[in-house]
Amino acid sequence: TSQGCSFLFCPPQTRYSVNGGRTSLRRPSCLIAALHTDTRLLLKPFRVADYRLAWAHLTLPNMLTLSENSLFGMGNPLLDICATVDKDFLDKYGLKVNDQILAEEKHVKMFEELVKKFKVEYHAGGSTQNSVKVAQWMIQKPYKVATFFGCIGTDKFGEILKKKAEEAHVDAHYYEQSEQPTGTCAACITGDNRSLVANLAAANCYKKEEHLDLEKNWKLVERANVYYIAGFFITVSPESILKVAKHASEKNKVFGLNLSAPFISQYFMKPLMEIMPYVDILFGNETEAATFAREQGFEDEDIKEIAKKVQALPKQNQKRQRIVVFTQGKEDTIVATATEVKAFPVIDIDQNAIVDTNGAGDAFVGGFLSQLVYERDLDQCIRAGHYSANVIIQRSGCTFPEKPSFH
Repeated sequence: TSQGCSFLFCPPQTRYSVNGGRTSLRRPSCLIAALHTDTRLLLKPFRVADYRLAWAHLTLPNMLTLSENSLFGMGNPLLDICATVDKDFLDKYGLKVNDQILAEEKHVKMFEELVKKFKVEYHAGGSTQNSVKVAQWMIQKPYKVATFFGCIGTDKFGEILKKKAEEAHVDAHYYEQSEQPTGTCAACITGDNRSLVANLAAANCYKKEEHLDLEKNWKLVERANVYYIAGFFITVSPESILKVAKHASEKNKVFGLNLSAPFISQYFMKPLMEIMPYVDILFGNETEAATFAREQGFEDEDIKEIAKKVQALPKQNQKRQRIVVFTQGKEDTIVATATEVKAFPVIDIDQNAIVDTNGAGDAFVGGFLSQLVYERDLDQCIRAGHYSANVIIQRSGCTFPEKPSFH
């Protein structure tokens, strides 16, 4: 690696094993690490009492390799229609800044006006699909570490989504049907804020028994070690989420969920709380956290206290203590574990450099997941999340350069 250990030599009598991401060294007498310092190689013999600690310091995670389908995502695949609009447009259709809603009958004309009145860009989207796409970008190789399930139509937009997934090296297995067209999402941008209006269409037609339950598809689910689903999918197929969540819990794998939008807590609290006991990592932003707290009857409005209370909610798999991650835009990201609540500063950025905050939250999760699949520590996951979000907000839509510069 560019920093730290270049290689590690273990004497012949040394054996090591990696079990569940925890590494143990057995009966080593000495370790010799070759540390790269500028243009010199420094051979440094040393003895340690705690071999686990020594191995961790030698950056073992950077030496691990991933297999295909290690990360599984399931959600609503949508084609994003992005445009910079004015306040009058938001007011006309009753839209709020930094909000996400499902399209109603009154929004049908909005999609038409958006395309006619403003300059639009089309991007492959949908919250979960964005996140696994960013995770795969951060990982780079091997390709198809990320798997994605969702429903699309047998139409032009569906073909675009399949092509975009392939270009992103995501192993997408769509449930295709002809009753509804591929879903779309209007991303109405004002300054560094955005308002999302999703017309789920085909995405709303996902059927567990016709896709997730198929043996060939379930085998892909079983191959994963980390699972992530955005809360939006609760409106579509909560039974599919529960099946995946229970599998992760029973196999002691990691299951992540996102609160996604205030309306999920307001109108879908029952299925959300049926899933919550299986959630190992819960993501959300400050608005979603506040709404969840109100709906749960929490008396606290302080986001740290809310995170602490959410972390302490009943949990099925006691082998993994829940982690709660709440982002706050340019403010600190709040992380609650079983032992503490910490604030992580985001990366400073000139506000003039911000192009589009649409997808920033999805990108944060994607960066986080890219390190989680390597079983790297929480600080590293947060750092990667902040990096990914920082890259995405300086571009239009949830897009990124060819390669990340994250180290």
